This record gives sequence, C-alpha cells and structure tokens, in this order.
Amino acid sequence: MIKIDADAHVLETEKTWEYMEGADHKYRPQIVGCTDGSSNDEYWLVDGTLRLKSRNVGKNTPMESRELRDVSVRLKHMDELGIDIQVIFPTIFIIPLTQRAEIELALCRSYNRWMADIWQQAQERLRWVAVLPLFSMDKIFEEAKSAKENGAVGIFLRGSECEKLLSDSYFYPLYDAATRLDLPICIHSATGSTALFDYYKYEAIGFAKFKLVIVGAFHNLIMDKIPERFPKLKIAFLEVSAQWLPYVLTDLAKRYHLQGRELQPKSLLCQSRFYVGCETSDDLPYIIKAAGDDNLVVGTDYGHADSATELRALEGICNDPRLDPAVVAKILCDNPRSLYSL
Repeated sequence: MIKIDADAHVLETEKTWEYMEGADHKYRPQIVGCTDGSSNDEYWLVDGTLRLKSRNVGKNTPMESRELRDVSVRLKHMDELGIDIQVIFPTIFIIPLTQRAEIELALCRSYNRWMADIWQQAQERLRWVAVLPLFSMDKIFEEAKSAKENGAVGIFLRGSECEKLLSDSYFYPLYDAATRLDLPICIHSATGSTALFDYYKYEAIGFAKFKLVIVGAFHNLIMDKIPERFPKLKIAFLEVSAQWLPYVLTDLAKRYHLQGRELQPKSLLCQSRFYVGCETSDDLPYIIKAAGDDNLVVGTDYGHADSATELRALEGICNDPRLDPAVVAKILCDNPRSLYSL
C-alpha cells in the first residue's frame, strides 16, 4: 500500500523568489530581523508590510528538509516516517500578502516555478499544490496548466479570498480551470481576507481566522450548490481536523428540510466530491458513522509546529485499533489518490 501524506509543507527561503526577473525583481520579499536585539524573530517584508517568518517552524524536521534546500534529506526523512508521497503546501501564503494584482502574480509565478524545479528532483514522491493569482483571473488557466505540467496536483485556496465568499461567481473561472485540468481545489487552514486577518489581529493562535473560516466555507459551498454547478470539481478541506463534520452535516440536513429537500449526510461527501483531512485525535468511528470513509485523508503538517502537526500521523492511522484495515487503506492510499489523481 502506498502511503500518502496529503498535507505537508515547505518553508520558503530567499531562493523561492529568485525566479522573479525583469520588472518583477523589485517585488521580491526580503527577510528582515529585529534591529534592537529585542527578539530573534525574522519577518518577510512583502509589499511594504512585515509578516512574521520565524514562527510555526517544526524544529523536529531538518532545516534542509523543511526548506527543501536538499531534496535527498527530505526523502530520507520520509523513508524514516514511512511516507511514500508527500503533497506539499506553501507556508507564506497562509496569510494575506498583498491586494496588488501585479505583486500577487509575481509572487505566485516565482513560487510555482521554484516548486516545479524541486519536483524535477523527486518527481514521483514530492508533489505540490499551485498558488494562483486570484486578482488576475485572466491568468488563472495558463498558470494552473503550467503548474500541472510540472508536478502540481492541486490548487491552493484559503477559507476566504479577495474579500468574497468562495461560492461567489467571481471564482467560477477558477473552478472551471480546475475542472478542465483535473486539479482539486485544496482549501487549507488559512485566510486570504485582509479584513478578516486584521479583525482577528489579537488572536495569537488563529483558531477563528484560520480554522473556523474553513468550516464556514464548506457549509457555504454546499448551500450555494457549487458541486452541482461544477459536477466534476473536487474540493478538499485540510488542516482543520474532521471532528466538525457531523455537526455541519446535521445543520445542512435541517436547512435542506426547510427548503423541501432531503440530504443524505453519509453520502454527501461522495456526491459533492468533497474531501476532508482528519487527525489521529479525531473520534474517527463517530465521524465515519456520520460521513462515511471514502473521502477522508490525513496529513502530517510536515515542517510546522502547531496543533495540527503530527509527523507520525500516518503511522497513527495504521496503528489505530478502532479502524478496520480496509478503512486504513482508504485514508492513507485510496482516498488521497482519488483526490489528487495520483
């Protein structure tokens, strides 16, 4: 059985932005440290704003690996963890960086070309999700197509983008491109909304601005019938555990009933082609009873150090006495292969 880490990370470095050339060169993010000696923190300076760089770094992973400076070190660590394939997500894009289309485009293009070069070094084992310029919808398909040709297996999205709900018609060109290219939309614990990010600026841990917004997006996309509008689109909801699923499915069933419709909670994920990342701390038998086992995946959050990080999450699923071996095989292999078309 191939074991797939459905949500791992890379920590960006100065090399990430070396693909910005010509007129884009001036948009390269710069690393800035505290000059008064009050802290060892480092920041990215992006579009005139400082964004903390040095927090949420998993020190239980080699620097060369979590920053993908040395792919061989990453692969060796994956072997030790019993992971055959990792799907890599960005770190810096978890927060809003700019509302200027030209800067966003330059950032996305450079990141995607950096990851394309990394993929060339370990094509079968390191796959990645592309970051697209959402303020330049006319560039979406071209950038996504190039990313897929260079190893991308998904499109990164945050729980809120461009100060709009993810069901807004503004995003239809994105969903159309994803469908045409057979790339899933991967909604990761994060926010792209500057307004939301600033509203929760005193929330140090990010539960409301990063986690709950994903739950709301799931509910909103169902109620606004995005799966029906795009009948081949796959969408994943990652790094928010799966413990919320029974609650949301129950709420949706009530709302369907008020509209004169009936919802079958256990089949909704399959029918909608929605996938959810679970964690070993979840009550998995309870979740599976409510939502089925065909659309659950698991990730390690490799490279980070937060409540979702568990380097041996795949091993934990394998050794969970509550789970039938057939269910384990689905979560570790069959479901992520279906999600990412591996």
